[in-house]
Amino acid sequence: MSTAGGRFEDAADGGPLRLDLRSIDGHDFQVLRRFAYVSEEYDEPFVAPSDPDTFRTDLASVPWIFTWLVPRSGIFLPAAVLHDATVRRCYTGPYLDRAGADRLFRRAARALGTGVIRCWLMWAAVTMATLWSRPRARWYWRGVVAGLIAVVVVLGALATGDLFGVGPGVPWMGHGPLWTRILGGAAGALVIPSVLALSWGRRLAPAGVITGITLAFLLHVTVAIAVLYALYRLLERLVSGPSLGARPPAG
Repeated sequence: MSTAGGRFEDAADGGPLRLDLRSIDGHDFQVLRRFAYVSEEYDEPFVAPSDPDTFRTDLASVPWIFTWLVPRSGIFLPAAVLHDATVRRCYTGPYLDRAGADRLFRRAARALGTGVIRCWLMWAAVTMATLWSRPRARWYWRGVVAGLIAVVVVLGALATGDLFGVGPGVPWMGHGPLWTRILGGAAGALVIPSVLALSWGRRLAPAGVITGITLAFLLHVTVAIAVLYALYRLLERLVSGPSLGARPPAG
């Protein structure tokens, strides 16, 4: 199972990939058979997990609200499990720091045939998690991640209000015809996140650009899904009672 640049295979015999999973609780899974990822960039393969008895994976760690865009499982699933193993140091092979594990995930997902846009979206998502969990200068990195998201959400709300003549508005949308104001809003959704992403550092700035621009253009869809899901949960609780599980569906 491969394209140029890397391939997945069975760790025992080098044959076709067999990803055998056993559900633990419907959310976490045990990998029953080791698999390998062979990359042209490294002299030895990545074999995961190193200890199948203790390793657990939640597949692709995608917040439920975004599973309409990136599901928890799919053709990229082996890459997601490999990423969990490399991040948790439950693998054998070349050493990778967490940022390196994120890049390997993107390339491995692409090797499986995942679309280019989806690969970069997933890489941006795991990069946010990496920045959030950095042990050094933790509050700085959490600040730049949360700051970018907060600014995009607030400015997106103001731009939407501007479009409908509500609130203080934003200067880059102007006061011309509707189409010029929409173009102004789109330009702001491109430029502002790109500038804010510079605070993520040179190597990770592309992840910030992808995160900010995607959020800016999908903000209204995301809010609509959140509202609809909240209404569903309320209705379900009224019908099913308080015994309804608290964990939202993963996708």
